[in-house]
Amino acid sequence: MCKYEQAAGGSLDGIIDTVSAVHPIFPLLNLLKTNGKLVMVGAPEKPLELPVFPLLSGRKLVGGSAVGGVKEIQEMVSFAEKHNITPDVEVVPMEYVNTAVERLVKSDVKYRFVLGIGNTLNKS
Repeated sequence: MCKYEQAAGGSLDGIIDTVSAVHPIFPLLNLLKTNGKLVMVGAPEKPLELPVFPLLSGRKLVGGSAVGGVKEIQEMVSFAEKHNITPDVEVVPMEYVNTAVERLVKSDVKYRFVLGIGNTLNKS
């Protein structure tokens, strides 16, 4: 377990896992508070290993949700637009990622971080 996992352990109410590759679930479960929820929206090609003990001992839940098709996404975007629902984010450059993680550990984050990669792509 890395120092960031230790510092953030048991601190999250929920996690939306968007990873569509085989990956360990145990570290994510350790980040959840008691009664925390892990929602899987990524679809790995092979089954994931799901450790049961952290679920039982922390009353944690694992569920899944399909994002939906174009129609459902358009309905959600239209609803957000109609009701002026916008995300609160702090866009940071890729070079800032280590500082962003340090800020997460210190709980020095007001909004969700979004990595801006526009200036890192090859513009050919």
